[in-house]
Amino acid sequence: MEVTRRHFLKTATAGAAAMAATGAPHVARAQTKLTFGLWDHWVPGANDVLKGIIAEWGKNNRVEIAIDFITSIGNKLDLTAAAEYRAGSGHDIITLGTWNPTLYKDKLEPVNDVAESLIKQYGRFQENATYLNFQDGRWVTLPAPIGSHTYPLETRMDLWKKHAGIDVQDIFPPDVKKRVKSKVDAWDWKKFLEGAKKVHAAGFPFGASIAENTDSNDWLGPLFASHGSFPIDEKGNITIESDATLQVIEYLKELTQYMPKDIYGWDDASNNRWLISGKGSAIFNPPSAWTVAKRDQPAVAAQVWHHDVPRGPRGHFRGALPFSWGIWSWSKAKQAAKDLLLYLSSKDVQWKLITASQGYDYPALPAFFTHPIWQEIEPPRGGQYNYPVRGDEKLIVAGWPAKQEFGVQIYYKWLLPTMVGKVTSGGTPPKEAVKWAARELEGYKRG
Repeated sequence: MEVTRRHFLKTATAGAAAMAATGAPHVARAQTKLTFGLWDHWVPGANDVLKGIIAEWGKNNRVEIAIDFITSIGNKLDLTAAAEYRAGSGHDIITLGTWNPTLYKDKLEPVNDVAESLIKQYGRFQENATYLNFQDGRWVTLPAPIGSHTYPLETRMDLWKKHAGIDVQDIFPPDVKKRVKSKVDAWDWKKFLEGAKKVHAAGFPFGASIAENTDSNDWLGPLFASHGSFPIDEKGNITIESDATLQVIEYLKELTQYMPKDIYGWDDASNNRWLISGKGSAIFNPPSAWTVAKRDQPAVAAQVWHHDVPRGPRGHFRGALPFSWGIWSWSKAKQAAKDLLLYLSSKDVQWKLITASQGYDYPALPAFFTHPIWQEIEPPRGGQYNYPVRGDEKLIVAGWPAKQEFGVQIYYKWLLPTMVGKVTSGGTPPKEAVKWAARELEGYKRG
């Protein structure tokens, strides 16, 4: 293994240069077979672009590649990874959901050589991607830009300007150099609540789920974090019982009065439907809602502006749901798999894939944020410019900064939405709900 890594590090820089110069480097090797389980992209045509890129690389490098596009509908992608992990057989490379690197790292081939080569060429990965992929002193997986996304606010700029007197396009223009710091700093959760009251009174409530789904985690996690509330800290201490946690719960008791009453039964698609229907004035979501609105409700899409999440007294956080690429330890084509992942992660290839995804795919390397699609895609022109983080927001997953073995439980046992729902829907006193959460966390730590 070490011999292979040393060899890779010696040749990676030259390989990267060849990619930049010729598009698809030729590597001398015997004919190799490789299987790749990829996420089935929902954007029309994105799979075809990726398939063509992989096929060309395979032809040039004497690698016969079999691709399976696996849907995430019905959790099929996650179920496939789980089945392969248990069986000890399956694809050579598999696309893994956000927390799956933690669950399966004992059967994943380290990809330090690939990650280090990319870091050397493009700079560091975002901290959130490092947290999820670099564990126990090694890169257990590689950040996969395809399918990765973040959760900015998607705001009906016309409704918030008319009814709340808040012009999000002015606060977050499609050029970070034109931002006015005082306006950006004033965009906090208090101001958001004031605006939410007004758009609700006008008949266009803000909508976000508080239920057992990922969307709930991906807006509640950043909200709690922005007030300094975390279930478990990086040292393993249970820290949920804090004044900050109670402060956020009291805030949510008020905010939920101005949200749809059925948010406790929403799924991950409900907020998309809410915005597209024309009834909703804002949601936390990647550009998928906008994309469907562009097709089905173009008048709505033309008024949607993606921008920063409100800041809190203890920081500025945005939710993210990244994917990863993992190479199973049983693969007989590990070097070919690494070579392919290095190629797919190169800037020239990522440029093509980001374009094919219509800007939905979110790269973990900030060096790629200069892609022009987020500036140019319309309507409205510039409406997705702030989908990549342009200011001081920190991308996180709910469960951070706890050790990953605890973070995955916080996320997938739905600790935050359940705790909040007990209070805002069930009438449980806030301190009692927080004590319940602390007992749950004690169980997570016991195993």
